[in-house]
Amino acid sequence: MAAETLAGQGLAVDLFDAMPSVGRKFLLAGRGGLNLTHSEGPQRFLARYGARSGELREALAGFGGEAVRQWAAGLGIETFVGTSGRVFPTDMKAAPLLRAWLHRLRAAGVRVHTRHRWTGWDGAGGALAFDTPAGPVVHRADATVLALGGASWPRLGSDGAWVPLLRERGVALAPLQPANCGFDVVPTRPGASGWSDWLRQRFAGHPVKPVAARLSVQAPADSQQGEFVLTDSGIEGSLVYAFSAALREEIAARGQARWIIDLLPQHSAQQVLAETQRPRGPRSLSTHLKSRLGIAGVKSALLHELLTAEQLADPATLATALKALPLPLARARPVAEAISTAGGVCLEALDAHGMLREVPGVFCAGEMLDWEAPTGGYLLTACLATGRIAGLGAARWLQHAGAGRQGESA
Repeated sequence: MAAETLAGQGLAVDLFDAMPSVGRKFLLAGRGGLNLTHSEGPQRFLARYGARSGELREALAGFGGEAVRQWAAGLGIETFVGTSGRVFPTDMKAAPLLRAWLHRLRAAGVRVHTRHRWTGWDGAGGALAFDTPAGPVVHRADATVLALGGASWPRLGSDGAWVPLLRERGVALAPLQPANCGFDVVPTRPGASGWSDWLRQRFAGHPVKPVAARLSVQAPADSQQGEFVLTDSGIEGSLVYAFSAALREEIAARGQARWIIDLLPQHSAQQVLAETQRPRGPRSLSTHLKSRLGIAGVKSALLHELLTAEQLADPATLATALKALPLPLARARPVAEAISTAGGVCLEALDAHGMLREVPGVFCAGEMLDWEAPTGGYLLTACLATGRIAGLGAARWLQHAGAGRQGESA
């Protein structure tokens, strides 16, 4: 997006990618359907960025959800709004959009260089240095936009290797952390690494739905409904990702977090208590819960995993657990497994145009910046929006530096 913005200003643009082809993480985002953006209104959309919503306001005002849809349409890609409000290409694929985008960039004169891994600046401190299959090369540019990703999915190129390069230049950085990630549970049995062998062998990979979830400090009215998946060591999935930032912070502050799940979001607490207190005669507890409340399979397994026999036998305790079952979480999964990354270049290290205050002429965009958002199209939208801001900022820098003539490069 930065390259497209700069080329639109009549500037000569070189785009370098460490991988053999460009946009590999973009293609990964399209696995199972490319969620480009979200259709909700601007204020609610902006609120998804939490503590960084204020700093991202201008970028998203200039290129928000509707602008993303118009941009895609300009590339010949029609979009639709799904039942969840998420926006997808009609064919649910990323490759056609990426091909059309690269064709337009090349037609605008953007020169694409693959297998060029940025390694910092040359000894004189001016030219950009790259490792390539043919050996080290340097490239001198009048302005530079870095869009190097965070540290999630490093096999696609975003490995965080840029961190020491910017730290050496005095750029303020926040530690890279996993965002939109899974979590390991506190071991439920002595000697276990997470779930018991019984639960892991029978139910790892199973979705838990429908459920509602909240943080331990939230009231039931603040819960969100959705689904999650049991893993070998804990939990993952869209509902978990919506809470990942808060869970990560609670673990950092207290050593572990408690995620409260409602296994019966369509039932009131009174209805559940009435059913657990109902005499079940010769029927087993599992049969009773299945016939009266639909609790079976993985939901029943979770109850037996997390409650003692005495708690299961007490109707009031069981009813409380069905509506507010606490999952103790020990740690986030490693950042390399996460969908996205928190941390990176502090937004305070940038001026209003996306330029590093400590490194004039160098701009930053995308996931390498210290912001995070849940899945749902918010990640891609903010990457595009900050790329556009960096491109506009670089063009402005060149103009103010007296280099904004046709043929000057970025």
